[in-house]
Amino acid sequence: MSTGATILLINGPNLNTLGTREPRIYGTTTLAEVVGRCRRAAVAAGAALVDMQSNHEGALIDFLQQHADADGAIINPGGLAHTSVVLRDAVAAFPSPVVEVHISDIGAREPFRRHSYLVDVTAHQVIGRGVAGYEEALAWLLTQMKERGR
Repeated sequence: MSTGATILLINGPNLNTLGTREPRIYGTTTLAEVVGRCRRAAVAAGAALVDMQSNHEGALIDFLQQHADADGAIINPGGLAHTSVVLRDAVAAFPSPVVEVHISDIGAREPFRRHSYLVDVTAHQVIGRGVAGYEEALAWLLTQMKERGR
């Protein structure tokens, strides 16, 4: 991977409440801790991490479009995975690989959570691995970038 690679870390609605929201499902690690872990891993690999969280669908789309020059992205769309065609379209238009992350196993939850609109437009998914899934997604993305010579 070349020096200066940039990876986006995008978190959707309600993920700002990680650590306190339904800890039996999502654990007690905060979003700030997740971002810190990922930032340290990215820096150790020679990449920069640009993160954002929003409870607003349009803000997520704007962020993706404004950072279309990034070398890759990790997104936990939260509940928007199950409802948002427009977020799907923004991910599909993003020119670099995107990894979808879900902390819980969405396939084993309520029926409405079992389908993600992003599954066919992301390069990889990390589902049900807890907050460690973010670091797993980052490692996968860094490996892909290295293989592509970025």
